[in-house]
Amino acid sequence: MPSRKTETWSHGAVMQDSGLTHFALWAPDAFSVGLQVADGESLPMLAGNDGWFTLEHKCAAGTAYRFDIDGEMAVPDPASRAQQDDVHSASLVVDPLAYSWQNTSWLGRPWSQAVIYELHVGALGGYAGVESHLARLAALGVTAIELMPIAEFPGERNWGYDGVLPYAPEASYGTPEQLKHLIDCAHGHGLMVILDVVYNHFGPDGNYLGRYAKGFFRHDKKTPWGDAIDFRRDEVRSFFIDNAAMWLLEYRFDGLRFDAVHAIQDPTFLQEMATTLREQVGADRHVWLMLENEHNQAHLLEQGYDAQWNDDGHNVLHALLTGEDEAYYADFSEQSTEKLARCLSQGFIYQGDTNQKGESRGEPSGHLPPTAFVLFLQNHDQIGNRAMGERLSLLCSEPALRAATALLLLSPMIPMLFMGDEWAADEPFLFFTDHHGELAEAVREGRRAEFAAFDAFANEATRAKIPDPNAASTFEASRPDFAEFQFRQDGAWVQLYRQLLALRRDEIVPRLDGAQSLGAQVLADKAVTAKWRMGDGSVLRIDLNLSEATVPAHLQTEHLLFDSRPQNDTTTVLNQGLPAFTALVSLIPAGDSETAV
Repeated sequence: MPSRKTETWSHGAVMQDSGLTHFALWAPDAFSVGLQVADGESLPMLAGNDGWFTLEHKCAAGTAYRFDIDGEMAVPDPASRAQQDDVHSASLVVDPLAYSWQNTSWLGRPWSQAVIYELHVGALGGYAGVESHLARLAALGVTAIELMPIAEFPGERNWGYDGVLPYAPEASYGTPEQLKHLIDCAHGHGLMVILDVVYNHFGPDGNYLGRYAKGFFRHDKKTPWGDAIDFRRDEVRSFFIDNAAMWLLEYRFDGLRFDAVHAIQDPTFLQEMATTLREQVGADRHVWLMLENEHNQAHLLEQGYDAQWNDDGHNVLHALLTGEDEAYYADFSEQSTEKLARCLSQGFIYQGDTNQKGESRGEPSGHLPPTAFVLFLQNHDQIGNRAMGERLSLLCSEPALRAATALLLLSPMIPMLFMGDEWAADEPFLFFTDHHGELAEAVREGRRAEFAAFDAFANEATRAKIPDPNAASTFEASRPDFAEFQFRQDGAWVQLYRQLLALRRDEIVPRLDGAQSLGAQVLADKAVTAKWRMGDGSVLRIDLNLSEATVPAHLQTEHLLFDSRPQNDTTTVLNQGLPAFTALVSLIPAGDSETAV
């Protein structure tokens, strides 16, 4: 049996080989701290240096406990490994070795093989519910599932970004052992499992750190969620780094996606995070580290991080597909075709450029490999940040979406899907929470106020139609209708995804290592040609036309890999130009006279 000494994190309750459990709380603003166990007994904890309180006490896995702060309030453990019920309930001692892993030889998959499927655990029925989809996703061609945040949040319905106990898997989804069983089963299907983690803020309900550890926050720096977390402190850095290590080592997640790191106001923290995790995981495992970062800091992708979610790529494709130009799409609605060409050839669109607000962001990224960028047509943010949560299948034409999907799945960037994409699900994905009282009212009104500047919601009556995030019906409306999927599982969209992902597996992935851009050119409005020299010397070429008209183009059709038009579409022959709403993908062998350079 593995030794518990391999568990290196210092915060919270950690079971020891001796049969004792080590409890530790950093509470520099508390005069005294007691360990309050299930029978109501409060055991005084030893005050140590720098605000630490510790105690070793004999208790079994499953024991409920709280920390008694100055005899005034009992709080859950901020590093709780599980909660009895919700964020305000007692914490539970967890035995990290209780689960018996079946796929013990699993070491992961190379990053070049990544095809990511983002999902919301609650919308799919909890950890056990997600398990029921693993076989079909593997058969589709997905190689990794990405879970939206599962850290314990208030209530039973939430996107997960309101989490306040980052070490505790959400209790309404299942137990820690059920989460491990999901990961174990995914590995049995050859699927990696990625977790979205939030280290830039805590949610507004259930966080008590401000009472006994004010130093967790910087009152001189603000984020969209309040005071910034103070990553200058070792205790704070270790709290999050140890948490990330727990997910990778104890739960055997295969990767992490770090949410909104542009709100982490310490340039050294992310570097230390990557270095520490790589050291602790070891070189024998494939572990993926991804960023969401509005600052487009390309240098981080050379300092231990594999890739960044490429919001620039999504935004310009969305603007081209829908014609929308409000909110952040305003930065992509002008010169959209040129911006798409830059994305396909260099990764980021904004590389120090100035947006319409006069702000500059980004760093040069053209030297990075295409696999440093995660491309997507939809994700939780881009659907859910819409007032009515509409998906692209309701916002653009089917031929245009087919063409964009071909670009997504066959380009050398790493593709990501959102649950339901594969059958063009009709259900929205709305913003939902489970707050109560004044907080619920503030969230509801704040949500509606976000859209006051949009033409469609310019008056109070139209804004009142925006679904209440706290209503159970909002969550239920956001759950994919898998009864409908049963009717569509052999339909055109699922067949398209199967075909494209099989082509990616057989033709693109074996050539990805060493791939580099050969540039992209604008053919006409909404039409581009992009080319990449692949690792084996072949040239991948994608001709994309998202306009309503055929555009003049010298096409390479001898080595055509995929044509996005339905097979029965013969309205335009390719020697007349690039047809409307079409993607053509060619793979030209090394040494061929038509190298497309």
